[in-house]
Amino acid sequence: MNNIEPREVFDIFAQINQIPRPSKHEQKISRWLQDFAAEHQIECIVDDAMNVVMRVPATPGYEDHPAVILQAHQDMVCEKDADCTIDFMNDPIQTVVEGDWLHAKGTTLGADDGIGIAMALAAFTCSDVKHPALEALFTVDEETGLTGADRLQDGILRGRRLINLDNEDDGHICIGCAGGIDSLGRMHYTPQPLPEGKWLGLRLRVDGLPGGHSGEDINKGRANANKVLAYFLAEIFDSTDMFLATIHGGNLRNAIAREAEAIVCVPFEDRERLRILFNEKAAQVEAVYQATNPDIHCQMETTALPDAVMSFSDTSRLLATLTTCPHGMIRMSADIPDLVETSTNLASVHSKAEADGRPYIEINTSQRSSIEAQKHQIKRHVEYALSIACDEVTHGDGYPGWAPNVNSPLLDVIVATHKQLFSSEPKVLAIHAGLECGLFLTKYPDMDMVSVGPQMYDVHSPKERLSISSTAKTWKWLKATLAAL
Repeated sequence: MNNIEPREVFDIFAQINQIPRPSKHEQKISRWLQDFAAEHQIECIVDDAMNVVMRVPATPGYEDHPAVILQAHQDMVCEKDADCTIDFMNDPIQTVVEGDWLHAKGTTLGADDGIGIAMALAAFTCSDVKHPALEALFTVDEETGLTGADRLQDGILRGRRLINLDNEDDGHICIGCAGGIDSLGRMHYTPQPLPEGKWLGLRLRVDGLPGGHSGEDINKGRANANKVLAYFLAEIFDSTDMFLATIHGGNLRNAIAREAEAIVCVPFEDRERLRILFNEKAAQVEAVYQATNPDIHCQMETTALPDAVMSFSDTSRLLATLTTCPHGMIRMSADIPDLVETSTNLASVHSKAEADGRPYIEINTSQRSSIEAQKHQIKRHVEYALSIACDEVTHGDGYPGWAPNVNSPLLDVIVATHKQLFSSEPKVLAIHAGLECGLFLTKYPDMDMVSVGPQMYDVHSPKERLSISSTAKTWKWLKATLAAL
C-alpha cells in the first residue's frame, strides 16, 4: 500500500487495518484513535458508549463558517473463509493490492468503514485541506445494532452539518435509509439416543456462496445457505426417517449466509436412494442459482454417528420454521425507483447449549424497511414462522429510518461540487441499508446530513474490495466540498 494514492488516506487506512476492531470489541481501535488525536494535538472526547469525538479549528479565513461533522464507524464485519485462520480479536487484516482494488486475504477488508475513518482523519491532519471548524464522530457497534449512535452522549456534537462517510457507491449521495429490527428465536429440546436399528450418519454442506450485505445485496438473487440447506433437509425428511443432530449456518445478522451444514441420521438401507435424491436436488439448486451463485457447492458425505439427536417431532418443527421463515426482498418501493422497501434476512442458525448443558437451536433474523409499519409487519411474519419451533422469540429495539430531505442546503453544495470537479451529475438516492443518520436525527432534529463514500463491492463478505481510484476521487470531492462549505 506504500505506492498507492492518495497516500495521506491510505497510510492511515493501513494503520487502521493493523487494529482488531470486531463489533462490540472496539477497545483497541478507540484507544488508537485517542492516541492519534494526542499525537496530532487534536481535541478528543470519549463518551460512555466509547464513541470518539474529535475537533479542530477552522483554517484561516473560514472561522465564521458553520462547523462540519465527518462521521464514520469504528467496527467492522468480521467474516472469513472456512480455511482462514485469522483471529479477528488479535490479528491484523492482511491487505492485498491487485490492480485498482484493495481486498483482504481470506477475510473482509474492513474498508466498511475503515476508509471513512481514514478520510476523516486525513481531513484533520493534511495541511492542504481548507475547511471550517471540523468535528469527527467515530461511533461503535454500527454493524450489530447501531448502539453507539443510539447511546451517543446528548449535546456532544456542536455542528449541525454532517457528512457520513459510510457509503459504498462512487458518485452517489445518499439522503435516506431504511430502519431495521432484529428477531431471535430459541428452540430448546431434549436430546435422545437413536432408536434401535442400523443408522447412517450424514453431513450435508452448502458453501461457495457470495453472501454479501443483507441490505444492499438482498435483491441480487443470491442464495442464502440456510435456506438451501433447509430445502435439502426437508427433502430427505419427507423421504425417510431422518433425525437431526446439529446444524450450523451463517454468522452475522447483516450478512447473507454463505455456508451452512448439518449432521443427520438416516436408515442405513436408504443410503443409495438418498444419494441419488440429493444429487438430483443439488443439480436443480445449482441450475437455479447458476447466474447469481456460480460457485455454489452442495455436498453430502458420510460421517460418524452422533451421541444424541433431536426427536422426530422436534426435527419436523424446526424444518417447518426454517422452510417457512421468509428471506429476501419482500417489496420494492412504489415511490423511489430501484429501491428495496422491505426485506428480511435469515441470518444464522446454530446448535448451542445453555450453561447447564441443555441444548437449543438459535435462529437470528434481521428485518429492514423504509416504512415503519412495514418493518413491524415483516417482523410479525418472521415471529409467526419462528414460533412454529421456538419456545422463545424476542426482538431487538430496532432503529429508525432516515427520511430523505431533498431541500438540504448541504446536499446542494455537495452536488454542485461534484459537477464542478467531474462535469457530471451525482446520483442522489436513498438506500436499503441501515445508516446511523436516522438515530442522529432523534437527538439533533435540525441536523443536515448526506452520506458519500468510494466504490466497494461485496462488503460483509471475504470478497469485499475497495477501488483505489474511486477512493482518490472521493477524497478530492470531500476536500472540495469542505472548501466550498
